Amino acid sequence: MAWDKVQALVFDVFGTVVDWRNGVAREAQPFLARHGGGGVDPAAFADAWRSHYSPSMETVRSGLRPFVRLDVLHRENLESALRDVGIDPAGVPPSELDDLNLAWHRLDPWPDSVAGLARLKTRFIIAPLSNGNIRLMLDMAKRAGLPWDAILGAEVAQAYKPMPEAYLRTAEVLGLQPSEVCMVAAHNGDLAAARQCGLKTAFVRRPTEHGPEQATDLQAQQDWDAVADDFGALADQLLGSAAAR
Repeated sequence: MAWDKVQALVFDVFGTVVDWRNGVAREAQPFLARHGGGGVDPAAFADAWRSHYSPSMETVRSGLRPFVRLDVLHRENLESALRDVGIDPAGVPPSELDDLNLAWHRLDPWPDSVAGLARLKTRFIIAPLSNGNIRLMLDMAKRAGLPWDAILGAEVAQAYKPMPEAYLRTAEVLGLQPSEVCMVAAHNGDLAAARQCGLKTAFVRRPTEHGPEQATDLQAQQDWDAVADDFGALADQLLGSAAAR
């Protein structure tokens, strides 16, 4: 594919740019130990917390509730996840719940993310197209050194992926046509929704996002415009294409 018409790369963040599972597990471990959950596998708790992610957003997508920031949904989901593992959140000081909720602001990037983004930034506008809210994206970027040109959170679109508005309003905010924007993600479903909206697509494999037993999104399921094993390889493809013109 010719990349000369693409001006911006927008990125899924949780799982594509940062390792949410290990980051949440790391912060959950001492919390669980303090509150009677010492026998709970922290990674399993991270999975339990994440399992409420899409269902909680669906209440917004379906119109059952007005748009609220992901921080709010994560906080509600944290209480549900604690009940899942036998901990009553009513017995935990709210300040501790609030602090653990900020684990999502303190996630580590994949080893290739920062350097790969810096290379891609030399040619393209780079920005998150995440379900995360702006403050979450800001805190994460400052801690992890993610070199975004702009911070775009779900508040910008007032919609959660894979709603078309999430993709189309992001392109509009950047002053671009959808075809001038490429969605980068480790999730085939995210890319399929972006393609339906006219965006270009790039699949980056993250085969351990869900742990060593991951069974989904191991391979590209469509002929995406680019497929790469990491951000360095993606930069090789996209910047090489630009240099060849």
